[in-house]
Amino acid sequence: MISRILIIDYGSQFTQLIARRVREARVYSEIHPPSRTADWIRDWAPTGIILSGGPNSVYAADAPRLDPEVLDIAPVLAICYGMQLVAHMAGGVVQRGAREYGRAAVRVIDPGALFAGFDAGESFEVWASHGDHVDAPPEGFVVTATSAGNPVTAMRHESRPIHCVQFHPEVAHTPRGSEIVANFLFEICHAKPTWTPGAFIEDEIRRIRQLVGGQKVICGLSGGVDSSVAAALVHRAIGDQLTCVFVDTGLMRLHEREQVERMFRSSMGMHLVSVDATARFLGALAGVEDPEQKRKIIGHTFIDVFEDATAEHAVGAAFLVQGTLYPDVIESAAPSGGPSVTIKTHHNVGGLKPDMTFALIEPLRELFKDEVRHVGRELGLPEEMVGRHPFPGPGLAIRILSDVDETKLGVLRKADAIYLEEIRRAGLYDDIWQAFAVLLPVRSVGVMGDERTYDHVLGLRAVTSTDGMTADWFPFPHDVLAHISNRIIREVDGVNRVVYDVSSKPPATIEWE
Repeated sequence: MISRILIIDYGSQFTQLIARRVREARVYSEIHPPSRTADWIRDWAPTGIILSGGPNSVYAADAPRLDPEVLDIAPVLAICYGMQLVAHMAGGVVQRGAREYGRAAVRVIDPGALFAGFDAGESFEVWASHGDHVDAPPEGFVVTATSAGNPVTAMRHESRPIHCVQFHPEVAHTPRGSEIVANFLFEICHAKPTWTPGAFIEDEIRRIRQLVGGQKVICGLSGGVDSSVAAALVHRAIGDQLTCVFVDTGLMRLHEREQVERMFRSSMGMHLVSVDATARFLGALAGVEDPEQKRKIIGHTFIDVFEDATAEHAVGAAFLVQGTLYPDVIESAAPSGGPSVTIKTHHNVGGLKPDMTFALIEPLRELFKDEVRHVGRELGLPEEMVGRHPFPGPGLAIRILSDVDETKLGVLRKADAIYLEEIRRAGLYDDIWQAFAVLLPVRSVGVMGDERTYDHVLGLRAVTSTDGMTADWFPFPHDVLAHISNRIIREVDGVNRVVYDVSSKPPATIEWE
């Protein structure tokens, strides 16, 4: 039986990081709300349970709770609020309002188990973020670590596998946090590190074949990482029963359509239908400047084009493939567990009309983005595909900060291609989470040759991030940035000035619109 860790989410900003750290250790994990009952958890049969941190006080009337029975189902690691909750339930003293935030030095009192590999008396750095703290452990618990500002920084039960920490081992600011997580998984829970891309693929192929049988399946292929990996995985399972539809909106990057057709049709042998809807999209966008209106127009037009293509090329298809990822599942609703290939009949998918009654296949809904990339590599997709930067659904339309037409698209498309080409040439592409060019609604005076110009200003954006929720601007070497600027101004007609965006998220967003 596969080892799996249940993470009960009490509202911490780091909960997804807990799941990622567990999975990085090749153990499967899922995040669920505190409303899960002890019976539900018992049926789910976790190898271990992690209680996350959270912003509440255990003394608040509406604070989330925990059924005491849960502590007897599997070994428990309680973090921050989770630790306070365990202490409060067991009769310990939780001190209110003694806030501790930031880096702290923790001293190990009781090595072994959670602190296996640490020495008695050894100090190490952690990241703390809490208001309340445990002032005295409950009966039956012993202190295992302490700090100057918190006498009970960690504790464990004397005889039951319950371990608690008042800091966050899941964050990078706790340098030895991965060791602590690994100790919980392997020393305490005795989990097996079997959560690998290869094992995931085998399991999903079996499930997809069982669910689909001999019926037809359709997939909207955008050329992005998620839809590409989902399509490749389903194709591995059912072959020619799958039809992929690629809609060329006219808002794609340079040579995008040709790349998608070459990879999926020629290299992978998929049944791929390409629909050139450029005129339809540009006609609908004519004269529109407001970014939200652009998004709505593009979304509605895409639905119409996709429906037409489905009616023509996928008659009788019963299933629709979507590249839903685990963060989407967490953010949209509390996940319900069950098989990773999820079937929802008569589901109104992404705004598709109600009379389109597909059942969904979401083979990636258990995965984080980095795991999707690993699966793509295991499936044999080229690195240029699985390692590519995120690209917005509305395409280049939202990177033109004015109305959209063929001329502006041509300028932006060529400048963006030069930008990405030079980033790759400098060996920096994989160091950057996302990089792109933006055509600004600004013209400036310049001199090219002996002539005065009055042309567009182009903005460049490059950020580092792990999940897109926060981001820092990328510090290019000056010579690389200068070379990129010179190439764009020299080779792209209509641009005579290049600027670089040095704002972080927050307060800025990654995209400009």
